[in-house]
Amino acid sequence: MADIIEGRNPVIEALKSGRTLNKILLARDSGKHSTVAEILYLSRSRRIPIEYVTKNIIDRLSITRAHQGVIAYVAAREYITLEDLITISKERNELPLYCILDGIEDPHNLGAIIRTAEASGVHGVVIRSRRAVGLTAAVAKASAGAVEYLPVAKVSNISQAIETLKKSHTWVIGIDPAGEIDYSKVDFHLPTAIVIGSEGKGLADLVKKRCDYLVSIPMRGRITSLNASIAAALVMYEAFRQRCR
Repeated sequence: MADIIEGRNPVIEALKSGRTLNKILLARDSGKHSTVAEILYLSRSRRIPIEYVTKNIIDRLSITRAHQGVIAYVAAREYITLEDLITISKERNELPLYCILDGIEDPHNLGAIIRTAEASGVHGVVIRSRRAVGLTAAVAKASAGAVEYLPVAKVSNISQAIETLKKSHTWVIGIDPAGEIDYSKVDFHLPTAIVIGSEGKGLADLVKKRCDYLVSIPMRGRITSLNASIAAALVMYEAFRQRCR
């Protein structure tokens, strides 16, 4: 597994160098060692999530067996800020189109969404930093290289990110089975952010409330929902279709 760093000092050096990390796993019984304290300080100052797990979990993930109770997940590519993403749209002189992901956990889904987003002219994808997959090697592979071209912004709070986009005059639509509007009826000739919920859970209640409106994808079969990457692809390509008229 090429996207991890093991051991206290290697992780500290990665943090000091500014290397982009998705998260850090720390054994619950690591104690109060000075290097552990430094890892905690550096990760908090850079807002990198720390997840406390049992030593057995880290043992299973370790390749070197010299992890010293700590493993860091390295991002396959640098993230940008939400403000950077808004600036990119302004520089392109195009109507903004974003895809916001509320807790996608499957790397194959994230990679597929990034691949479709890049192909359909989306300006960037927004993901959350906790309880969601980041830009791992598996995501990069599933994206078929699209991760190298599509900006990805990582935020700590999706609801706050939605409010920021709305202040920049972007309409925010959430994809939800309970939505009363058919997604194909949305006017995508406006600055738009498409919000896709997590696998199985869908959109969080607070995220739903922040959306300007909720739309649904019509279905005739017995299955009541689509895979997150398929749902995202349908809506992104509807936006692409409308804007190419």
